[in-house]
Amino acid sequence: MLNINNNKVNLVLTMGDAAGIGPEVILKALADSSITEDANITIIGDRPWLEHTYHSFSHVTNLAHPDNFDIIDVSYPLQSSWGEGNAQTGEASFLYLEKAIQLTLEGKFEGIVTAPIAKYLWQKAGYDYPGQTEVLALKSRTDKFGMMFVGQSPRTGWILKTLLATTHIPLNQVSSTLNAELMTLKLELLLDTLKKDFNLDAPIIAIAGLNPHSGEDGKLGTEEKEWLQDWFNDAQKKYAPAKLMGLLPPDTMWVKPSQAWYDDPNINVADAFLALYHDQGLIPVKAMAFDQAINTTIGLPFIRTSPDHGTAFDIAGKGIANPESMKSAIKLAITLCKNRRR
Repeated sequence: MLNINNNKVNLVLTMGDAAGIGPEVILKALADSSITEDANITIIGDRPWLEHTYHSFSHVTNLAHPDNFDIIDVSYPLQSSWGEGNAQTGEASFLYLEKAIQLTLEGKFEGIVTAPIAKYLWQKAGYDYPGQTEVLALKSRTDKFGMMFVGQSPRTGWILKTLLATTHIPLNQVSSTLNAELMTLKLELLLDTLKKDFNLDAPIIAIAGLNPHSGEDGKLGTEEKEWLQDWFNDAQKKYAPAKLMGLLPPDTMWVKPSQAWYDDPNINVADAFLALYHDQGLIPVKAMAFDQAINTTIGLPFIRTSPDHGTAFDIAGKGIANPESMKSAIKLAITLCKNRRR
């Protein structure tokens, strides 16, 4: 079972698709001594591939040596090259994640940090899942979960927290998927996470409208007038002392967050933001925090974070991948694990 008698957090990192930048950004991130001071790190992946990564780039950039960490090999020898993922690397990346979930549920780790996978290579390997988030929820038997993005501004220190009400669905399905039950589920998940993982008992939460100008009284869309505004009014009363702001026009909701991110962390801005669909939330998040934003799955019985970028097959094997998002993902996982201990 998990030993938490010391201050170090027990984390497991999955290598992601070996042909991508996952192995490189992991070893670059783990070269940061502030991470290893606060966490016991185990990597699930392919030891020979990690060693190959180290020996290929350690002469030109700072990488941690794989021998400094516990590594769990769960796959067969990989037959691939950087930038050339295939069904085999796709299957291996699925097995890494599956093993990490199993060991974490057994109590060996407090949190999982996942390197990027290629969803289409999962499909080629016969694993029909939209992404890692859905596998984490299924394997942990979690029915209520959400995709939240967290980033800390390197300019002001302000922390952006954005939850998506809907995630990986086509735009033309958003309106039919959204309903009062789903909105309540996501808001309750957000409130619970802000309290449990960020120590915010009475947060201010900004909630976006769905349509331009939040529908403008039905002239630019009817969802707000038909049900969304009524749901919001009820939620304001039900979830006090949390303060809910909304339904905010989606084009102006991000003005104050951008000011807090770039200029003034003390501006009167919400503690968290609830966006109603993928691009409504992620275009502003990535515009502000592309290298800092962290994908955080909320609602799970453990912490899970992931860098908010893909496998980057186009630059894999060149030694130029930016490790800042992976480093931030590990540091956020450490912080959230410590907060949950309290």
